[in-house]
Amino acid sequence: MIELEPSTKHIFRNSYVLEFLGLAEEHSESDLQKELVKQIKKFIIELGKDFLFIDQECKLQVRNSDFYIDLLFYHRELKCLVALELKTDKFKPEHMGQLNFYLEALDRDVRKSHKNPSIGILLCRDKDEEVVEYALSRNLKPSMIAEYHLQLPAKKKCYRKNFIRF
Repeated sequence: MIELEPSTKHIFRNSYVLEFLGLAEEHSESDLQKELVKQIKKFIIELGKDFLFIDQECKLQVRNSDFYIDLLFYHRELKCLVALELKTDKFKPEHMGQLNFYLEALDRDVRKSHKNPSIGILLCRDKDEEVVEYALSRNLKPSMIAEYHLQLPAKKKCYRKNFIRF
């Protein structure tokens, strides 16, 4: 497992409030991505400081196949690329396979040798904490699973335990 400085764990949140997007309760990943890019400044403020937006639908080519990362950022303090994958459904363990593939492609083909390994964020509509814990327990890439809310959640949900593996 790749370890990052423990002091960097404060950078990523367990949950994000995307109320400013004005999305309907039922929406597609494409709608979510389009609105995030349209409102990128507000989204970066929600992510936290030191994030720089690089691209949407960032193309990765592995041999003769093309793959697309939903949103790609760079984090100045961590000195690494941050791949953000969007899922409008509940977290599924297979989402981690996709994210890990993207992180490996970024680290092999995009990342500069003097930069830190890429980090992945899987932003899902909902997550079961026990399923997340199982999915991350043997994960070798620095990744996290966060959920998003279209409105500020009830107080109880705001203080849930983080499951971030670095």
